[in-house]
Amino acid sequence: MRKKYDAEFRVGAVRIVRETGKPVAQVARDLEINEGTLAAWI
Repeated sequence: MRKKYDAEFRVGAVRIVRETGKPVAQVARDLEINEGTLAAWI
């Protein structure tokens, strides 16, 4: 079953990548989400 992430979570995740400069893969691991999912949001 697919997880659904609300808009606030998505915006926050993208903000972390942009503001910290961390790689998408690292942020995805930290948030326990799929790297491809996070990459699609950016």
